[in-house]
Amino acid sequence: MSREEIPREKLLWMYETMVRIRKSEEEASRHFAQGKIPGFVHLYAGEEAVAVGAMANLRDDDVITSTHRGHGHFIAKGGSLKEMWAELYGKRTGVCKGKGGSMHIADLRKGELGANGIVGGGIPHAVGAGLAFKLSKSDRVAVAFFGDGASNQQNFHEGLNLASIWKLPVIFICENNQYQISLHYSKQQAIRSVAERGSAYGVPGVEVDGQDVLAVYEVVREAVDRARRGEGPTLIEAKTYRYLGHFEGDPQVYRKREEVEWWKKNKDPIELFKRRLLDMGIAKEEELRDIDSRVEREVQDAVRFAEESPYPNPEELYEDVFSTPTRGVLVWKWGSEVRSHG
Repeated sequence: MSREEIPREKLLWMYETMVRIRKSEEEASRHFAQGKIPGFVHLYAGEEAVAVGAMANLRDDDVITSTHRGHGHFIAKGGSLKEMWAELYGKRTGVCKGKGGSMHIADLRKGELGANGIVGGGIPHAVGAGLAFKLSKSDRVAVAFFGDGASNQQNFHEGLNLASIWKLPVIFICENNQYQISLHYSKQQAIRSVAERGSAYGVPGVEVDGQDVLAVYEVVREAVDRARRGEGPTLIEAKTYRYLGHFEGDPQVYRKREEVEWWKKNKDPIELFKRRLLDMGIAKEEELRDIDSRVEREVQDAVRFAEESPYPNPEELYEDVFSTPTRGVLVWKWGSEVRSHG
C-alpha cells in the first residue's frame, strides 16, 4: 500500500489525534505550572507522529506498553481523554481511579498495559504479552515504546534477545527524542543509531523520521505484518524531538532555545502533516480548522470533568492493590511437582 492508498478517514484520524495530543499536553503544562496537577509530569509535545503513526496500524485487541511520557500513547490507543485528565488530577473518575497519576496510566480495556516510571520497564511486559499471544496461537501483536536511554538497560537487551529466539510478535519502538534527560544521545552511545543494535540479536533494525507520521505508519505497518505472519520482532528507531523539558519545571540548561525553535519551525509533525493533507487534496484549510476547534472544546471539557470530579476516599487506599482475587497466592510447576506458596 502506498501512502496515497491510505483511506481518507484514517488520514484525518491521524491529524485529529495528533492535534488532540498536542492541545492536551499544552494544557497539562499550563495546569501543572498553576499547581493543579500533583506529582511528576513528563509531556509528549513534539513526538505525536510516533504514537499516531504506530497506533494507526494496531487493532483494538493489540496491546502496548508505554513510558513515563505516556499521555500520547494513551490517547492514540483510544483512551478516554476525560479519564486521563481525571487521572492527572488524582480524581476517583480517573482511568486508574486517581491512584496512578501521570506516569502510571493504564487501561486494559484499550490494550494499554501501562505507562511506566522505570526506564525500559515496559519492555518485559510487552515481551510477556507477545509470548502469551504466540502460545495461544493468536495473531495479536504487542508494541513496546521506550526512549533511547532505555536501549542501554538490560531490559532492552534481554527483551530483544528473547523475542528474537522465540520469534515473538513484538514491535520495539525506540522514541529517540535526542536527550536522555539532559544528555544528548550522541554522548551516551558509540554507534550512530539505536536501530543498529537489532543486528546483534538477529532482529531487523529500521530507522525512521519520527516527525513524519506517514513514514512511521509505513515502517510500523511492515513490522506488524511481519509479526502477524509469525516472523518475529522488529526494532524501530523513530528520530523525534521533545519540545518541552524532560519534566515540567526542567530549566533545560543543556540545550539552546534556538535549537527548540528550529525544530518547531522546520520539523513540527502536525504542521508537516497538515501541509501534506492540503497538497494531497485530502482536506481543505477550513476543515482542518474545524477539527482544531472541536478538539480544543473536547480538551476543555475533559479538564472541566477532572476539576469537578471527587477525590478518592481514604478508605479506598487498599483497594485495587491486586489485579486478581488470588490474594498473593503463588502457584508454580517445577518438573512434575506442583507447589503453592502464599
